[in-house]
Amino acid sequence: MTDTVDKGPAPTVPPEQIKAVPVRHYGRWVAGAVVVAILVLIGIAFSNADINYNIIPDYLTDDLILDGVWHTLYISVLAMLLGLVLGVILAVMRMSSNPVTSTVGWFYVWFFRGTPVLVQLLLWYNIALVFPVLNLGFYKDEMNQVMTPFLAALLGLGLNEAAYMSEIVRAGIQSVDEGQTEASHALGMTQGKTLRRVVLPQAMRVIVPPTGNEFINMLKTSSLAYAVQFNELIKRAQDVSSTSLAVVEMYLVASIWYLILTSVFSVGQYYLERRYARGSMRTLPLTPLQRMRKNLHLFGSFRRPEVTR
Repeated sequence: MTDTVDKGPAPTVPPEQIKAVPVRHYGRWVAGAVVVAILVLIGIAFSNADINYNIIPDYLTDDLILDGVWHTLYISVLAMLLGLVLGVILAVMRMSSNPVTSTVGWFYVWFFRGTPVLVQLLLWYNIALVFPVLNLGFYKDEMNQVMTPFLAALLGLGLNEAAYMSEIVRAGIQSVDEGQTEASHALGMTQGKTLRRVVLPQAMRVIVPPTGNEFINMLKTSSLAYAVQFNELIKRAQDVSSTSLAVVEMYLVASIWYLILTSVFSVGQYYLERRYARGSMRTLPLTPLQRMRKNLHLFGSFRRPEVTR
């Protein structure tokens, strides 16, 4: 009688490993080649243009150019502050239950958003044709003396910005849940105190990002103030080009300064948005500097040799 040895179950053969073959996207390579070719052609065209690029670094720190940069900065800041304050008032007016104030707020936004900024600047600069004399009772003077290029630029830019800021503020206020307002009123807080202490702090998370974009846009829109003879960056670049005959070079200088200003304020906008996002996110994403430090730390730990004992 033969003994049978139980050899157990037959060994399982592992399945053959699947080889994933990436799909070739030939269209991406073609599109990339076309874009590179276009950029090369543009670079060749500018390199062969009749432009003296060597004088651009010298004029970046020219006194007149720096004066224009300063004027661009402070007219943008003041116009943005004026637009922000009036924007909050207009947003409250538009959301009011009073039909008169809500209608006036709506008409203001409709008018100033519907007319070009350049036209508004020219109207303020020539307002003496409508009101030759400014008479406030306690102050009287000719309008030509009152309406300086600075005041015309401030009113033209600031009042126009108020129309856009009112819509941004109104959207931010409406993003706050109505239960917050009802709870504040239940605690005995007035309408104004509820708006200041409860609604607006929560609405800032929605208001800040587009406000930062509006300020960066204001830096560039302020260039229209040259039409009312305000000495901002474009006006100063034109003054320099009239004596040096380097027209395109001065526009390139102005463009470089606009890129510098917008880049600096874009960084500030990023960190401001990050601050107001703390209440809506559990963990904030790493900043570019923090990511760089983390990558350097990981790279250093990877390259560090092991110590054997």
